[in-house]
Amino acid sequence: MRISSLITVGLLSLLLGHCSSNKPIQPQLESKNIPRLTTTNGPITEESGQSPKEKPHNLIVFVADGLRAGMVTPENAPTMAKLRDAGVNFAESHSIYPTLTMTNAAAIATGHSPGDTSNFGNTVYSGYSLFDTASFPSTTPGTFTPFLENNRVLGDLNLHFNQAGYINEESLLSLARANGYNTAAVGKVGPVLIQDLSQANPVDGVVPPPVTVIVDDSTGKVGGLPFSKELAATLSALGLSSIAPSRDNSAPGTPQDNGKPGDNITAGTLAPNTVQQTYFIDVLTKAVLPKFEADQKPFVIIFWSRDPDGTQHNQGDSLGKVVPGINGPTTLAAIQNADQNLQSILTALNADPKVADITDVVVTADHGFSTISRHDLEGGAAVHSYASTFAYKTTSGAFDVAPDHLPPGFLAIDLSHYLNLPLFDPDSEVKGQPGVYVKIDPAANRTDTVGQYPKAGNGLIGGTGRAENVKDTAVIVTANGGSDLIYIPSGDPALAQKVTTFLASQDYVSGIFANDAIGEIAGALPLSSIQMHGNALLPTPALVVNFRSFSTDSNHPFNTQVIIADTTLQQGQGMHGSFGRGDTFNFMAAQGPDFKSSFVDVVPVSNADLPVTLAAILKFKMSPKGNLMGRVIDEARVGGPNRLEVTHEVITSTPAEGNGPSTVLNVSHVGSSRYYDAAGFFGRTLGLKAATPR
Repeated sequence: MRISSLITVGLLSLLLGHCSSNKPIQPQLESKNIPRLTTTNGPITEESGQSPKEKPHNLIVFVADGLRAGMVTPENAPTMAKLRDAGVNFAESHSIYPTLTMTNAAAIATGHSPGDTSNFGNTVYSGYSLFDTASFPSTTPGTFTPFLENNRVLGDLNLHFNQAGYINEESLLSLARANGYNTAAVGKVGPVLIQDLSQANPVDGVVPPPVTVIVDDSTGKVGGLPFSKELAATLSALGLSSIAPSRDNSAPGTPQDNGKPGDNITAGTLAPNTVQQTYFIDVLTKAVLPKFEADQKPFVIIFWSRDPDGTQHNQGDSLGKVVPGINGPTTLAAIQNADQNLQSILTALNADPKVADITDVVVTADHGFSTISRHDLEGGAAVHSYASTFAYKTTSGAFDVAPDHLPPGFLAIDLSHYLNLPLFDPDSEVKGQPGVYVKIDPAANRTDTVGQYPKAGNGLIGGTGRAENVKDTAVIVTANGGSDLIYIPSGDPALAQKVTTFLASQDYVSGIFANDAIGEIAGALPLSSIQMHGNALLPTPALVVNFRSFSTDSNHPFNTQVIIADTTLQQGQGMHGSFGRGDTFNFMAAQGPDFKSSFVDVVPVSNADLPVTLAAILKFKMSPKGNLMGRVIDEARVGGPNRLEVTHEVITSTPAEGNGPSTVLNVSHVGSSRYYDAAGFFGRTLGLKAATPR
């Protein structure tokens, strides 16, 4: 690879073009008067209270899953907009790549990038058949390509790799618990448990009530973590159920069902996830927070809002069309739903000014968001793919995939065809034959033993299609929306180069990264260049493939990003995971006694910086095992500097074989910390900047 350009910029008033006002950034001095957290019902007030050094400070982290920074306006999200403007506005925030929930959940929990945490995506290759040791009652050996947003999956991974947590790094929440803080994680299943992962470890097949309060989609159901007797009694006294509601909004199968994705003929949901999230908010504000305040102990609370992410995925405003895509009324309602959830938390917090005055509130999003394309490219062109040339039909003869559109698992199908090797679906077993996977043939009629595409997009290429032989498979693909992970169990560099050369020729691909252990691959940059090569316990992908991205509105490019996505969802619905700036640009803001007021931070920051910064604020000592760690965001803290030096770099790989494209990576440096704006093949990734000619 070659470094194509290097630009150094001193950040202060020179970069005020990023700011929301023309006022110069002023140094912030610590005051004895601590600003109370704002709500949408009134201005910030200042009250004389105790010095912030007299009591340990509390912390609330609110994660608005899939919230794009540019969508936070006084009209769309008044609570978040007011908190951002009154506190710290992180104007150059970054999601960790791949821009996926579980990758960023681990970063938000531990401060480490995926090369250390093993969370390379939402779906990974585990290297073993899940539940092979019967870690939970009534479970049988399962997939090698698990979807991580599942508590039992996470618990089994813990037992298999490391009982302290397969992520192998301590989390902010576990540190708080160890330091005597009350702790809670509430909201979306999967990322909630990641915040204190050891709490899911079963004892004799049963998970005991965790010390950290864990409330998510599976609460009260199979796979859910139990409440303590005390909390269960409190919920009962309040008239709150001990079973979390589903996403159906009490209207299953209707357009009001938030969990309804629809299909290529029927539109998805037209309603945000109100009922479930209202339950989570009620549990937090009526039971958990009052108990924590009554204990007079410091607390750390993480609330993970599924909206707007879940609604953007399933929204039915734009079936088959990339405009308006994820910018229709259903998405706006989902953003408002998340904003109202935050408002409810702040209202409950501000009911006791003494508690509010010593509580920091941080709002972040795990990633941005994009509209899905499974057919359209910029300028009216259509994507070309072997997989898109087939008619995918149900057994009744109806089209299961819109004509000429990419099916789920298109990358696995195309790669299988190119390598002339059989393809099997690791998530579909032949009926009556456990451990025997359904063969995939897009030209065939569907039967009990043959499918046209892998149902979740994951694929085993080569081998026998039997669970006991998975490690002998030539290539394993896990579908992750805007990026796919490719594993080559043999570690064969020649096969990795062959796969890369083919993928670089496909018009839906934009950039490839290769495992450092394989060696240099023409057309690809090393995984270490994006912090995906480290101390991970799970198998590290051989290749990571980024898909193409573009915008439908040049005036608002990052709010209107479209990505080719390997997904079961439809064109016009929502996805993320790519290296386009629309996915890497997440919302982030903070307010409280430890953060500056009315400060626009134009220095790059990322989700990996948050727990490192918050641990420093709470005076916790982190003991990292890996080196891929975020920094303390000193410039945002009271008394911190306003000026930090930032360098910008464009890194370019060697060209792919056959005079193919080069993978280009835009990097910003703050000291030793690295931030990734965009990456891919030039002209195929939104926000990607080419090297400056010398």
